[in-house]
Amino acid sequence: MASDERGGASEAVRPSWAGPRLTAGAVARRLGVAVTTLRTWDQRYGLGPSEHEAGRHRRYSAEDVRRLEMMRRLTFQGVSPADAARTALAANPGELAEPAPRPGGRVPSRRVMPVGLAQAAARGLARAAGSMDSDAISEEIRTCLRTYGTVLTWSEVLVPVLTALGQRWQAGHGVVEIEHLLSWHISTELRLVVPGPAGPRRARSADEPVPALAPPRTLLAAVEEEQHTLPLEALAAALREARRGTRILGARVPTDAMVEAVRRTGPSVVVLWSQVPETADPTVFGRLAGLGRPLRMIAAGPGWLGARRRLPAGVAQPTSLVEAVEGVLAALGGPSGSGASRDASRRLSR
Repeated sequence: MASDERGGASEAVRPSWAGPRLTAGAVARRLGVAVTTLRTWDQRYGLGPSEHEAGRHRRYSAEDVRRLEMMRRLTFQGVSPADAARTALAANPGELAEPAPRPGGRVPSRRVMPVGLAQAAARGLARAAGSMDSDAISEEIRTCLRTYGTVLTWSEVLVPVLTALGQRWQAGHGVVEIEHLLSWHISTELRLVVPGPAGPRRARSADEPVPALAPPRTLLAAVEEEQHTLPLEALAAALREARRGTRILGARVPTDAMVEAVRRTGPSVVVLWSQVPETADPTVFGRLAGLGRPLRMIAAGPGWLGARRRLPAGVAQPTSLVEAVEGVLAALGGPSGSGASRDASRRLSR
């Protein structure tokens, strides 16, 4: 199917735009997704790089990136990935721009984390982790959170370092103890994130009271047999920055327990994380829909992209922390994005 789509709409509407040609890694950093996700979209839906030179890797044009951004927006609105890809491939260049903000909507600030600083912060954190220096690890994370907030710190600093550790482990290096120590400190610092008195992001001290937050109307959990929870903790921290409370059930939540938690707490939004396709069982969303309650359901994590079974209609699929934050806030009726979350999706590859 991917080859048919590529030979149809994509060939007809892909005149090159002026601008630099980007590698898959640069596009992944810009969009806040994994390189493997880009490859999946290319192989499965034909939504890949259009530029190719003999003897070199294929590169993404500016138009290619806009089509990927359109697919992300559509999937988060509940459109299936296949339909979102077809729409993005068939769109004329003038239709690819992000919709203008609604009248009266909050205009986000233009605060971004310069790439040079992000790389320096990631290197500093990697050195501290490699030395197993707990104080330095905490200080590096806390400084980034205090200065740039959760979304940018997670996307630009924490994820690159964790990814690099994962690659070293796959190459046969003994880094498990480093990954465990780093993950523990990341979790600790994320749980200390609160909004400041006038809204700026910061990390509180351990004995400082938590500022008042809106009642928790968002339920976060990792699906059954899924042990990864750091992304959910990052989402919870980002929502606290926006003064939105959450409930987190943690790792490996059985489907029956998830249904009972929704029944007892009555959330407006449920976010379920799956890291790998083996844990991505969409049955849980059917069970939640069967409760007959108004509920925004969000399937977060790369596991859902490779799931063997299709997600029910209307389940949103964010591809980054940016989209998850904005989607939850929109479902709760608040501003559709904090300054940091909106700007993180528009990072420049310099």
